[in-house]
Amino acid sequence: MNWSKKEFNDLSVNELYAILKARVDVFVVEQACPFPEIDNYDQQSLHISLKNKNEILAYVRLLPKNSKYKEASIGRVLVVKEHRGKGYAEAIMKEAINHIFNEWNNEEIFIQAQHYLVKFYASLGFKQITDVYLEDDIPHVDMILNITKNS
Repeated sequence: MNWSKKEFNDLSVNELYAILKARVDVFVVEQACPFPEIDNYDQQSLHISLKNKNEILAYVRLLPKNSKYKEASIGRVLVVKEHRGKGYAEAIMKEAINHIFNEWNNEEIFIQAQHYLVKFYASLGFKQITDVYLEDDIPHVDMILNITKNS
């Protein structure tokens, strides 16, 4: 297994296709949620995936601060269905957090978390900052991780 970290323009056509397929499979098909998966933020994002050969096991998208939100953010967090329960979600989130704090030198990370995953994100140091709200008919909360408070 290996990590892949690439800016949008560095992705091959096959890599982009694999990322979009994994995201649609999880967020649109599996969650039965028709929403605009391709949202014009991919072009300014860093795409991190955990791969076994060319197969994506887990994936996240990192948005720089002052792009979609004032803080840097982690989104589109997924583990492909066949590979869940192996610790990949925690591993890829730690990789994403480390990148934002150590490579981008940001002090805060914002996420829009599906409500059922609040305990998972809290275990990584994120704090809930909003009440539950619906995003694409799925309960979400906003959460923040601040390195100055969690280091």
